[in-house]
Amino acid sequence: MKRQMFALAIAWAALSASPSNAATCAGVEVEARGEQSRFMWLAKTKARANWRNKVRRTPGLGTAYAIWARAANTDERCLSGPAGTLCIFKGTPCVP
Repeated sequence: MKRQMFALAIAWAALSASPSNAATCAGVEVEARGEQSRFMWLAKTKARANWRNKVRRTPGLGTAYAIWARAANTDERCLSGPAGTLCIFKGTPCVP
């Protein structure tokens, strides 16, 4: 029983730390496109990496803002075709 209560407490803490509770978000939305890939997971990985790199290079933001899981108003779009899958990630960078 104690173990279940501990697990519930951990889950509650994780849910409470969502991006909507972020202390500071940038005033700009960042959009980045990945590269075509035969695999969806790889297309998403490339788009996420390009988003992080673009945020790092944005004046006034930097590494602290470059964590996709903290971003607000996120949109992950992937387009599939005969040449593969291409993903575009858009979101507002935030820091806790």
